[in-house]
Amino acid sequence: MSGQTTRKYSNEFMNIGVDAAALGMSNAVTSHTRNVNSGYWNPAGLVNIEDNQLALMHSSYFANIANYNYIAYAMPIDDRSAVAISVIRFGVDDILDTTQLIDDQGIINYDRINTFSTADYGVTLSYARKLPIDGLNYGINAKVIRRVIGDFATAWGFGFDAGIQFESKNDWKFGFMARDITTTYNSWAIDEEQFEKISGAIDGQNQTLPEKSELTLPKLELGVSKLWIFHYDYTLLAAFNLNARFAETNDVISTSFASFAPALGFEFGYTDIVFLRAGVGNFQNELQIDNSENLTFQPNFGVGFKYKGIEIDYAFTDIGDQSAALYSNVFSVKLDFSIFR
Repeated sequence: MSGQTTRKYSNEFMNIGVDAAALGMSNAVTSHTRNVNSGYWNPAGLVNIEDNQLALMHSSYFANIANYNYIAYAMPIDDRSAVAISVIRFGVDDILDTTQLIDDQGIINYDRINTFSTADYGVTLSYARKLPIDGLNYGINAKVIRRVIGDFATAWGFGFDAGIQFESKNDWKFGFMARDITTTYNSWAIDEEQFEKISGAIDGQNQTLPEKSELTLPKLELGVSKLWIFHYDYTLLAAFNLNARFAETNDVISTSFASFAPALGFEFGYTDIVFLRAGVGNFQNELQIDNSENLTFQPNFGVGFKYKGIEIDYAFTDIGDQSAALYSNVFSVKLDFSIFR
């Protein structure tokens, strides 16, 4: 452990989130997620699927420079258990490599410009099962991380998640999710020949090799939600999450031991076909230029349409640019194979 580096922000691409329906509710879905996307949010929710399901999502960030893509597939094993697999890619392609722009004689040669891509991949295998206690389920994830920075460096990582859900007899739902519960270990392989080429590109930078290993600290998520039904056709889902990470950050509640960030989400449904969603989260104490702190937050909005086994969702995150978050237009699709039966 002494030779490994624990980073405050590590494998952050795995924390962006999936499914426009969840993002529209500011990710406050730990307690009630119950479809193919549960493999990401809380694998315990996978036991609620009744047939095979497929999910797809795409979003772009930084004026379409970075692309985030997600695909997942889930299937029930029997009436008490289910499995799923999901793949995430977050990448920036066709980056200009100008480190060799100036040759040994000090002449600018544009033919020496190359391009490369940097991409992060996450593959998650999920298993969920109902426990003998009525309403109590658990799930586990095994994650493989692959990170690529052109020809310069690559990394492999491996870790586990675990989650539970409980539904009470009065329809309250509770959820608990522990991400990177054993800490996720990443091991980097750096091409030292490529590193030598860039070590002198900028004076005083890239003079020594970076750390070749890193640990991703655990993160905990606690959620509670309840669904109300009005006149048979109208529903209102309210959900609350409290997310914790074991590091001092800009979260609204932060100590040297851990930091906590709340999130609140709502979903209004009509005849289980049309859905309107809203949420607020990502509360941060941001340092201003005059050294004062300003509390910022991230409001989200979403809509969804479901017909038989097809669900199309849209979310616009960070309405009004109220925070420094990655805001984007997010689209996702879910397909339940029951429509083919």
